[in-house]
Amino acid sequence: MISVAPIKPLASWTGNDRYEGEVLGSLTIIFKSGGCSYRRCLMCGYRFDGSFGASPDELLTSLRGQLSWVLDTFDLTQIGMVKIFTSGSFLDPVEVPPAFREDVARAFAGKVVIVETRPEYVDGDAVEAMVTGLDTGAIDTPFHVAMGLETTDDAIREKSIRKGFSFADYIAAWQRASAAGAGVKAYLLLKPLFLTEQEAIDDMKQSIAAVAPYCGMISMNACTVQKRTELERFWRDGAYRPPYLWSILEVLGNVDPGVPVFCDPVGGGYIRGPHNCGTHDREIVAGINEYALTGDVELIRALAEIECGCKKEWEFVLANERPWCMPLTR
Repeated sequence: MISVAPIKPLASWTGNDRYEGEVLGSLTIIFKSGGCSYRRCLMCGYRFDGSFGASPDELLTSLRGQLSWVLDTFDLTQIGMVKIFTSGSFLDPVEVPPAFREDVARAFAGKVVIVETRPEYVDGDAVEAMVTGLDTGAIDTPFHVAMGLETTDDAIREKSIRKGFSFADYIAAWQRASAAGAGVKAYLLLKPLFLTEQEAIDDMKQSIAAVAPYCGMISMNACTVQKRTELERFWRDGAYRPPYLWSILEVLGNVDPGVPVFCDPVGGGYIRGPHNCGTHDREIVAGINEYALTGDVELIRALAEIECGCKKEWEFVLANERPWCMPLTR
């Protein structure tokens, strides 16, 4: 990698993640890239981040500076997994110059590396190059492609999220990634716009079952209200509420034990994130985070048995909330 001045990325932090039954020290990095090329998802505030208009050379210099800062700041000997995010898709050559992918592979060789991307950018040659660059023989599958499928229901994905691709597109990308030697992680979204609480739970359960054959890991992301999004406008108008924490427990407590489902309830217990009434939110969020490391479904079921007045409110919502009527034509 060419030596450049260090530049602090948008965000980076260390933690722990479960991988194939083992807890690994993890490093999460959000690079400031050239910006998402799609930028139309209704709930996503990251589409406003990016060095829009920068030349490929400027982007490459900036990204290399950010990687240099990461390598100077963190002790990689304590890290077994690296999770990389950008404002959109790591494998989009317009957003992230291909030369930077080579830098990343050299920097994190021998570790599990997971990158987020849209399915249209899952190119077999690019994926194979990452697999080869990262592979030291220490890990069977060092490179994983993570895609924000959100739901396996094409109508919900288009009407409630506006992702711009189908479940079939995701499966085709999974086939390309798998053929190139990479693993695949699916991101699913709990309660996008226009779904009732019960519809959101049902959709998540159905999506987990449907996508399980086409990935090695599933991350259930409870929807949060990000600034300057269409979702925020509906939320401010009282037309959207983030999911209850009870709903997360309902899903996780009924997952097939053979399906690796993880959940990090970002914003849990806060008004813009998944929340109950506040009385037991912190305890439940901590338990969900512990489940992500242990996979102990009995912990989830025990949390679901907590007695709180808001549980009856949640049960009332499940029984009585009615769906919005979405137009079938433009």
